[in-house]
Amino acid sequence: MKKSISLFFLTILLTACQASPATATPTSTSSADSLPIATKVAPIATASITLDMIPTATFPSPPVTPTATPYTTRTSSKDGMPQVFVPTGSVRMGGLDIHADSDELPDHIVQIKAFWLDQLEVTNGMYALCLQSGVCRAPQKFSSNTRTSYFDNPDFKDYPVIQVTWLDAKNYCEWAGRRLPTEAEWERAARGDDFRTFPWGDEPPSATYANFNNLIRDTSRVGSYQAGASPFGAFDMAGNVWEWVMDIYDPHYYASSPQNDPTGPEQTVSNFAHVIRGGSYQDAWVDLRVSNRGYELGPNPRAAFNSPDLYGRSSAKIGFRCASDN
Repeated sequence: MKKSISLFFLTILLTACQASPATATPTSTSSADSLPIATKVAPIATASITLDMIPTATFPSPPVTPTATPYTTRTSSKDGMPQVFVPTGSVRMGGLDIHADSDELPDHIVQIKAFWLDQLEVTNGMYALCLQSGVCRAPQKFSSNTRTSYFDNPDFKDYPVIQVTWLDAKNYCEWAGRRLPTEAEWERAARGDDFRTFPWGDEPPSATYANFNNLIRDTSRVGSYQAGASPFGAFDMAGNVWEWVMDIYDPHYYASSPQNDPTGPEQTVSNFAHVIRGGSYQDAWVDLRVSNRGYELGPNPRAAFNSPDLYGRSSAKIGFRCASDN
């Protein structure tokens, strides 16, 4: 299912692309069954949050012990995140199947230099470390789709953090000594060296591979679907939660994308949507394809200080992972 946003914001996005009318229908992060996206941005310090509300047990440490694999891995000393190595190589980027949307075209080959990618989506417990340091803001809500208590519940410390904006995700990655991946890096890590449709291959999604299509109606513990690992060993790159990446969203970008390490189009004062990738626990199987693109609104460069638009929007279905050059 493709993304729908308010008429106001859609008008802004279409204005940014008026020289080349948008024909893509980017992927949805909302539906009748989803939580409303938070529109109120809390300041960094809020009186309602105390340290005893935040899950702290056993971190930093990897929240999942992966099965034995040939992947090259390492663990961050900052937040305990296991990372996988993605070697220098090329990726056939874009839609290669009959379900490709116009914003996935044309497919094109890009060269990507080597990088490290978080093996897991950033968890509540990991994000709590950044919150305790005073660098990160609290999530916009502490609940999830079906759980009243989520971020502040130690039972879910190993589940993906949600209700964080693009700027929150960027700030976390920088605090952890990393950065958000580019959209091209994300697709390289998910697709690998071949033309696969999903991170695990071409077999249609099922409950063995991913959390999707409202099978459980909420997030899963990170790394729970190891059969669905990408070619380089990253988990949950399809389903569970959408993931913020660095790039600004432009439905026509692939027509002019550089061949080497593309970083997305330049941000303008009227286009501040950022790409999200991977689909969520609520999305249909077609949205789990590695080439599928979605977007959500990031920080508004014209917003006043402490304006609700300053940080952008968050969702119960959007999380993130980080990347690193060395």
